[in-house]
Amino acid sequence: MSAAYGFSGKTVAVFGLGASGLSVARALVAGGAHVLAYDDNRSRVADAHAAGLESSDLTSADWTKIDALVLSPGVPLTHPEPHWSVRLARQQGVEVIGDVELFCRDRQRLAPTAPLVAVTGTNGKSTTTALIAHCLDHAGRDVQMGGNIGVPILDLAPPAPNRVHVIECSSYQIDLAPSLAPSIGVHLNLSPDHIDRHGTFEHYSAVKERLSAASDVAVIGIDDPKSAEIADRVEAGGRKVLRISVHQPVEDGVYAEGSQLMLARAGEQEPFFDLAGARALRGAHNAQNAAAAVAVCLELGVDPDRLRAGLASFGGLDHRMAQVVQAGRVLFVNDSKATNADAAERALLSFERIYWIAGGRPKAGGIDSLRPLFGRIARAYLIGEAASDFAHVLEGAVDAVQCETLDVAVAAAARDAAADPHAEPVVLLSPACSSFDQFPNFEARGHAFAEAARLAADELNGQEGS
Repeated sequence: MSAAYGFSGKTVAVFGLGASGLSVARALVAGGAHVLAYDDNRSRVADAHAAGLESSDLTSADWTKIDALVLSPGVPLTHPEPHWSVRLARQQGVEVIGDVELFCRDRQRLAPTAPLVAVTGTNGKSTTTALIAHCLDHAGRDVQMGGNIGVPILDLAPPAPNRVHVIECSSYQIDLAPSLAPSIGVHLNLSPDHIDRHGTFEHYSAVKERLSAASDVAVIGIDDPKSAEIADRVEAGGRKVLRISVHQPVEDGVYAEGSQLMLARAGEQEPFFDLAGARALRGAHNAQNAAAAVAVCLELGVDPDRLRAGLASFGGLDHRMAQVVQAGRVLFVNDSKATNADAAERALLSFERIYWIAGGRPKAGGIDSLRPLFGRIARAYLIGEAASDFAHVLEGAVDAVQCETLDVAVAAAARDAAADPHAEPVVLLSPACSSFDQFPNFEARGHAFAEAARLAADELNGQEGS
């Protein structure tokens, strides 16, 4: 754990007591701060008490005696309106920050040159973060991975000169980290997402751009217009920019030609790695993720041969195109992390014959953008709040069944896929929706799919052997 010493002897309010909030409170206490922890959910306040933390009802607190509010990234900072704790803090001129900001301040104090890789983007950031960390670890580096993926950043080992921190940053975390200045900032892509929390796509894009603009080196995907504009602006601002693409060659950076990653330096190109040899990096979206990892790791001085071995040995990320089980020809793939259409598109592009499980709590735009890929879908199995709307969009183009719940959808999809003569029919959970109508998070949804998939596979294997 990293102790947060920046507020030693001061009073800090912590709002939001999920995993990151509790991590913040522990780190601040370890650093000598007086912490007032609170949450709208009383059971979480009880959890904080059980962990030995002092709680205080911030609705009636004396904010003139509070030096900072550390806000959970899940709590609205600006839209649809600032949370009440944010309003109270701002009324008294109290700064509002997040856990990434606490880490950055301690990095500046402890080891300002310690390598910090921060990864953002609408889609692919978790896989890219995990892939970079895996390749660095494979090359023998001291690496810590966390942030928006898995481990809260303040639960990682503290910054040190030869220790690389690889962190995933959501737009919410960037918004709460004014001094975030990575050694290498990775910006993968941009598509409309989280507009309910940022108001407009322009504001969402501007928040994302801050990370690249503050980085010593910016690795930027240029396959969508907004991101290409960001790359140009960041470069014009004097930062070193390495561009990545799966659609076009670049002058400096990494790009893909089919499955081949090409390394570009000062306009000279050379083959670097063939992704056909890395099963967990299947699909164009993973070519972008791998291109970013190559650019970052080479910039950090990783030996090219060790980097190639790291790419080849990467096992993939839970809930992102994860191959759960295979029963005969039928492959079950867990892509629960695809919470919007853009993410689901990447999965649909990766397979030819798909029994698609989709739905949940819908996001802006729905699935209309996926129409060009409907020909890959043998049948759709629709669940959750979006089922009726998705059925309307699919009508006349894709045979669709409204299943309501995930277990029903998996069982039906497995039976239909097993009857398909195709060489590899795929039962794919790639919901294009958030999970919050039926599950607490996409991880729980993914675990439920994996369990149902294994049961269905056992049944199919039993039928085959009878």
